Amino acid sequence: MTISIEQIVERISDWQGKSVAIHPLSGGLTNTNYRVEVEGTPYVVRVPGASTELLAVDRGNEYHNTGAASEAGVGPKIAHYLPDENVMVLEFIHGQTMSIPTLNAPGMSARIAHSLKLLHAGPRFQHDFNMFRLVEFYLRIVAEHGARIPDAYHERLSAVKRIEEALAVHSLPAVPCHNDLLAENYIDDGRLLWIVDYEYSGNNDPCFELGNTCQEQQYDEPRIVEMCAAYFGEAYPDKLARMKLNMIMSDVGWTLWAAIQAKISIIDFDFWGWAVERWARAEAKMDSAEFTDWLAAVQNRSPTPLPQE
Repeated sequence: MTISIEQIVERISDWQGKSVAIHPLSGGLTNTNYRVEVEGTPYVVRVPGASTELLAVDRGNEYHNTGAASEAGVGPKIAHYLPDENVMVLEFIHGQTMSIPTLNAPGMSARIAHSLKLLHAGPRFQHDFNMFRLVEFYLRIVAEHGARIPDAYHERLSAVKRIEEALAVHSLPAVPCHNDLLAENYIDDGRLLWIVDYEYSGNNDPCFELGNTCQEQQYDEPRIVEMCAAYFGEAYPDKLARMKLNMIMSDVGWTLWAAIQAKISIIDFDFWGWAVERWARAEAKMDSAEFTDWLAAVQNRSPTPLPQE
């Protein structure tokens, strides 16, 4: 049984005998989050949801990587941790929780790239993240639990294999990546775009991170180019292609995540609709005339430079 927020408050010795106010926070798709004010000082308490191991969430990895992101200067500090319950209490970042419209404002792609470069240059994360292996894991969960997935998903795995093989020709060094950059995982304090929620974090190809956040923010071609240039110093064709192939893989993998959630989650959210939407985007890109061009570009014999520190 999941621990209650009241039980969590009782477990934190520093809070005993102090004025405590609890306010639920909206938006979590796998956790229940609260703003807890202790003598007027706000914190965020993250209570993990049930069965998140079926989504490949490793809470020990999340805890370690949250601390590493804080050291990198882009993630909140951990104030308290209850390891037996996998509950984290984090400092509260004062700022605006971002949305797709706000992250499509002029200049935002460069600000995102700045925050990602800080994260990627920070302490190494505990484990690696590989979306191709995660897709295999999710397909096993789908089979074991009888979850519904979009039509023709299995038939498209040959295209997924082509993407993996093409990206492997000139693989990039893995860096600490968030890997799940929904708009709401950015908080703007007016100085920096902070990055929160490290459930799926791991060392990964930086172009997955860039492609994932472009996909989540529904960036058009000019903004994708801006993001690439802001991160790498120039919008190199091979890096753009690498980002676009990883945009496909972001949707391929998170389609299965949503399908599993539609089967197991008790949260009132249209996970199946989310899965269908993502799968449609992935199929459209795999069927596009540019798909084979992207595969060719990432296999270019002269790969372009990585970003400068």
